[in-house]
Amino acid sequence: MTGAGTTSPRARGRRDHQETPLWHRPSTPPSTIGPWLPEGELGNALAQGLARVEASLATAVASDHSFVSEAAGHLMSAGGKRFRPMLALLAAQLGNADAPEVVDAAVVCELTHLATLYHDDVMDEASVRRGAPSANSRWTNSVAILTGDFLFARASDLLADLGPEAVRVQAQTFERLVTGQLRETVGAQSGEEPIDHYLSVLADKTGSLVATSARFGASFAGVDDALVAELTAFGEEVGVAFQLSDDLIDIVSEGGASGKQPGTDLREGIATLPVLFALAGDDPDEARLRELVAGPVVDDTEHAEALELLRSSASLARATAVLEGYADRARARLAAVPEGPVREALSALCTYVVTRTS
Repeated sequence: MTGAGTTSPRARGRRDHQETPLWHRPSTPPSTIGPWLPEGELGNALAQGLARVEASLATAVASDHSFVSEAAGHLMSAGGKRFRPMLALLAAQLGNADAPEVVDAAVVCELTHLATLYHDDVMDEASVRRGAPSANSRWTNSVAILTGDFLFARASDLLADLGPEAVRVQAQTFERLVTGQLRETVGAQSGEEPIDHYLSVLADKTGSLVATSARFGASFAGVDDALVAELTAFGEEVGVAFQLSDDLIDIVSEGGASGKQPGTDLREGIATLPVLFALAGDDPDEARLRELVAGPVVDDTEHAEALELLRSSASLARATAVLEGYADRARARLAAVPEGPVREALSALCTYVVTRTS
């Protein structure tokens, strides 16, 4: 709560907007998602918008208590692709991109994403995130969980100014995030096909927030409802594709080029789509692969063998086809988007999620 004589995070952020142009401020970590971004006027507008997002994020994670600020800013300062706020900013270019709610909505989506990372690292017992020690390994699980809660609270604070419909959309999105995590935790239930279960979990855990990012950006920019609906659907499709590409990168990357050691999911016994295809099949050429990936692959020799078999497997090819299918369906949604630089950038994003290597 904000007491007498204090300044709320929102008020501090707005005051900052009146001081130094945000894109001139130093030390804001750049997005690493650049390969698909346009150049020229649109690219400049997105860069300026992202700088505003970064400055607002810095305000949102700040606290009067130094340790809270340090913990809350830990993952934000490590950088990241800023995929969700960038999509919100890009969708907003189809309307009034300068509407003040656009940046706040983009920040809400990124704060929500960051908060889930703190919680995910506790659940996964992860030691590294974005090339830096995870919050749970640097401090404790309790600190990481509470820091995630703090970020959710700050996102809610911003949401309060965006209106009841935004609060409702965010609540529904958060419900899907939690439902997806719960379903992933307990696994496919009796009678539920594991591959269908996996893809629906990805839609909830990843696709839902990406969809909301596109929805918020477009709706707060005043884009008409029919196009907002298409952009929301686009966001969900491309969000699932982005997560699937992460799964494939974990297998095909060489020498940790992706930022983590190849085959991390194999070591942890996480059955991603290529492994699920292998386990569900009866191809005699993949008999040894099925044997290896039936559980966590912790032995170094067996891990190397499993990776080699996966990289040349029909199961990897099938998973790649599924990824391409999601990207193609996302691209098809762009038929509703007016021709021009925004549509071209969104199409380039579809290509990027299929071809990226990190």
